[in-house]
Amino acid sequence: MLRCAISSCICIASSIRPDRLLAQPLLTLYSGLTRLLTPLGPALLNWRKKRGKEDARRMGERLGRAGIARPKGTLAWLHGASVGEALALLPLVDALRAKGFNVLITTGTVSSAQILAQRLPPGAIHQYIPLDLPSCVTRFLDHWRPDLAMIAESEIWPNLIMATTARAIPLVMVNARVSERSFQRWQKMPGFISSLLKRVDLCLAQTRDDAARLMMLGAPRVRVAGNLKFDASAPPADSTKLAEITAMIGPRPVWVAASTHSGEEEIILAVHRHLVKRFPDLLTIIVPRHANRGAQIAELASANEIDAGLRSRGDHPVAGRGVYIADTMGELGLFYRVASLIYVGKSLGAEGGQNPIEPAKLGGAILHGPHVANFAEVYEMLDRAGAAIMVADADTLARTLALLLSDTAALRRMARAAAEAVENLGGAASNVMQALEPWIVQLRMERR
Repeated sequence: MLRCAISSCICIASSIRPDRLLAQPLLTLYSGLTRLLTPLGPALLNWRKKRGKEDARRMGERLGRAGIARPKGTLAWLHGASVGEALALLPLVDALRAKGFNVLITTGTVSSAQILAQRLPPGAIHQYIPLDLPSCVTRFLDHWRPDLAMIAESEIWPNLIMATTARAIPLVMVNARVSERSFQRWQKMPGFISSLLKRVDLCLAQTRDDAARLMMLGAPRVRVAGNLKFDASAPPADSTKLAEITAMIGPRPVWVAASTHSGEEEIILAVHRHLVKRFPDLLTIIVPRHANRGAQIAELASANEIDAGLRSRGDHPVAGRGVYIADTMGELGLFYRVASLIYVGKSLGAEGGQNPIEPAKLGGAILHGPHVANFAEVYEMLDRAGAAIMVADADTLARTLALLLSDTAALRRMARAAAEAVENLGGAASNVMQALEPWIVQLRMERR
């Protein structure tokens, strides 16, 4: 609702030629249009709350009202859209804390807040990002007064960027990326995006292609720093739970379908029905990208005459149960550790792909579909290293799984190649911190 209205504001502002705006630049027009939408903010939040997309206890944060006091001293503010972007920022959180910074990290989703509550180190604070409405952004900045700001990947909110840079707060895009699809969309409004990117002090791109797209869109200061996701720690797992579930599974052949989306579970269940004829004790673990879809997947399994357990209701992967649905939050690291064979979702029945770096770090052999545009270079690297295999459809997935489940030596080679490949591509966090050093030095001098 409101996001669609904000998008419409962008389109309206960008459709008017700058030479016809006289003293009214595009970004000022956008700011004025979104100011008119401010009364809709609470209604949008209530609508999202009813759908489980907002935290009822922390709704004020989305309107710029802080839920905690600002700590004394220098404050670095980092923003990532959701779980993946926020977790990639954790190496920077640690590095900034080591340099004496207090750290504020903002995200926009309930799931990211739940994950960060478990993963943030002492001295780091999480808040929800305010809606991109002028009054909300002003309240947010008035309270937190960051000394240094970083936004991850492609989080471009015009009012947030304008208000931050208007206060002379250094603003850096980290882990910046622009997909081909986003690039084509932004090219339709070149004046608007270039006006925003010119306000950013430095864009630290993931790849050369991302850097080239950013420069073509008008960013004047761009460097390639690498992908922070390679530096992020592997997702944790509770050792007691890991021991328990490993004992329950025992010697059964097992594979994990991780971060699956609607349309993929039907494929996974069909593959399971095919494989169980050859591997009668096979255990297929499904970890849906959105945990609240667990019951829906269980119904699909029942319709296919498959006995499926739901972790959310206390079921266990006992003998005789072929499918186990891990519909809980924050346990992906647990299931990456119980199997060496991982299908990474949003790549067959859905498009875009999910992050394969986490299972690769834990020595998982990776299978994926062809639709991985969001992580194209990572998958290409893993495929080339012999650490991952692309499967085109359900039949290819079933045949590849059968081959690897019956050839443990080949499975071990893939798993070892995956761990080595991602280890060799680390270093982005160090590159980012090196690029931030001039501002860090300046802040130290000002405090003295």
